[in-house]
Order: sequence, then C-alpha cells, then structure tokens
Amino acid sequence: MERTTIEPWIVDETTDEFFVPDYIEEIAEDVLKSYDLLVKSRQVVTTKPDKGGAIWKMETNEGPKSLKLLHRRPTRSLFSLGAQEYLVEEKGARVPPIIKTKAGENYVEAGGKLWFVAEWIEPLTPVTKDLEGAKQLCYALGEFHRLSKGYMPPKQAEVASRVRKWPKSYQKMMTKMAWFRNIAKAYHELPASASLSEVVDEFSEQAKRGLERLHQSSYDELSKLGNAYWGLVHQDYGWSNGQMGKDGMWIIDLDGVAFDLPIRDLRKLISGTMADLYRWDTTWVREMIKSYDEANPLTKELYEILLIDLAMPNEFYKNIKEIVYEPELFLGEQTKLLIQTIVDTDQSKWPVLEDIQNDWKGRG
Repeated sequence: MERTTIEPWIVDETTDEFFVPDYIEEIAEDVLKSYDLLVKSRQVVTTKPDKGGAIWKMETNEGPKSLKLLHRRPTRSLFSLGAQEYLVEEKGARVPPIIKTKAGENYVEAGGKLWFVAEWIEPLTPVTKDLEGAKQLCYALGEFHRLSKGYMPPKQAEVASRVRKWPKSYQKMMTKMAWFRNIAKAYHELPASASLSEVVDEFSEQAKRGLERLHQSSYDELSKLGNAYWGLVHQDYGWSNGQMGKDGMWIIDLDGVAFDLPIRDLRKLISGTMADLYRWDTTWVREMIKSYDEANPLTKELYEILLIDLAMPNEFYKNIKEIVYEPELFLGEQTKLLIQTIVDTDQSKWPVLEDIQNDWKGRG
C-alpha cells in the first residue's frame, strides 16, 4: 500500500477546520479497499492537524461507521486497539465495536500510521450539564474502569502505563513551576508576569506537599499490584467522550487509554467540572465520588490517593504550562484574568476537601 509518510499539517485562515491534505484523503481511499464495505459518503468530523490524525463519518451499506487515522506511533495504537477489542468482545462494554478488514485484522497500516473502522453509535446524546449528568458520567467511568481490568495487550504493542509514574509526574510539575517563575521574571514587563510571580510559589508548595503525602500513602504498595490489576484509564474522559445511547452510557475515543490507578480519570473529571463551575462544591464532589464508587468501589487507600491528587494544583499547571512555548504571546491580559480565576476557584477547594476527608473512614 501507499508509502507516503503522514505528517502533521498546517491549518491557517485559508483552510477550514476540517481540512485534511489531499494525499491523506487518497490514502484513506486505499485503506477502505481493505474492508468489505460499500462507502456511500465520507465526511471529516474531527482533525488533529498538529499531530496528524483525523476522523471521518461514513455512510455505508452496513450503516454508519467511523474511519480513524490514529496519530500515535503504530505500536502505541496497537495497545489502544487491543483494549477496545477486549472491552467489546470480552467484557461487553458499551464502546464502539471495531470492524474487521477482509483479512480479519482490526486495523490497516498505511502512511506510517494505523487506521481502523468502527461502528458509529447512534443516537448518542450528551448528558445534561448538571449534577445528575455529572453523576451519570462518574458511574459510566467506574463501569469502564471495572470492565477494563485484566486487559493483556497484544505482544507487539507498546505497553502504555502510568501506574508507577505518579511521583515522577508530581516532581515534573514542581520542576515546571520553577520554569514558570523564571519565565515570569525574564518577561517581567508583560501584563500577566506580576500575577504569575505572586502565585507560583504557593502552587509550587502545594505540589511539594502532594509529593510528600504521596510518598507517605499506600501508593507504592498499590502500584505494585500491576497493570492488569488496575486496568485502563481513558485519559481524556469528560462531557463529550461519555454520552447517553439507547441502552445506557457509551464511552468513545479510546485512542489514549493507558494502564493507571483508575482514580486519575475521576480526579480529572472532578477538578475540570469544578473549574467549569468556577467554585468547588461539596455536594457535587461527594455525589460524583459516590456515583463512581457504586460502579467501581473505592478502598480507603485509593480514596486517600484521590484526595492527594485533588489537592494538587492541577488546574493551575494545566492552564499555565503552555507558557514555555511562546511567553510573549502567553503572558497577556487574558492570562492575567485566567490566573485570578484559577486562584479564586482554588481558594474554594480547601473547605471542600476538608469536608470530605473522612467520608471513607472505616471502609475496607
């Protein structure tokens, strides 16, 4: 098949948001020849031009399907494809089934990337953006984590695991905080520099305390239980990748799944939701955790690590880390306002974490 190597592409004012270079469309045509499908129409619905990925929705003689160009290394993509197949075929999870090629494979390699076709689940509806919707998302996430336990990736796949990487991740956050401090000093004349300098020490201290607490927790023992014991985290789970179908919640876009302690997905969902609310809310946080626990029970040891991770300056780090690429553009008035919003929201977090700290006391 085609020997052209697929590369990231440039998007500018002359291209629309769904632009895909012609040579990639031609490779897509070749890829589809490997399937026993009559494609009536094909439309780009998502692109990742900076990474070289895309998704098309297709109408076929076998109903609607998706065609995905995976942007990751082929060996890494083999890991996620194996996971998706495992979840459907071994666990009956509500994730889109992969369509086999004429040769019985679950992917096609072309242009140095892996491509695959999956069922396009219809209808799918986002849950309501309220507490009930948040609880539905959390329950579905817990179910996904529970069903993913026991996954063994294909032999040729690159194993993606973060199970034993949390201390390194926390340490990396502390290192980057020092970078933020130095950049703010170097570009002190820019609008957001003073705001960043005022707060970075406090957030750095939060990260330091988090790392210390992690070392004192059961994390090391839990991580030794291994990849298959913990199963997979989605890594990009939220209000768009968990949606309601006819028969319950479906989880889509599994391309980035990796082995990890499951509460990292839950922490990201909670902290992201609180950021959207512009305040931390005890009822929301407590109910979200309870809904998750109904589908995938949390031990008190895992709950303690969830609290540690919630206390990390995750939203500050996530929103500021891009500073290292173009400080002159980043440190403008918009970032100055963003920093103030993050600081205000963070102040409401601590009473909530105090309220819920004993919720799992006495649990096994």
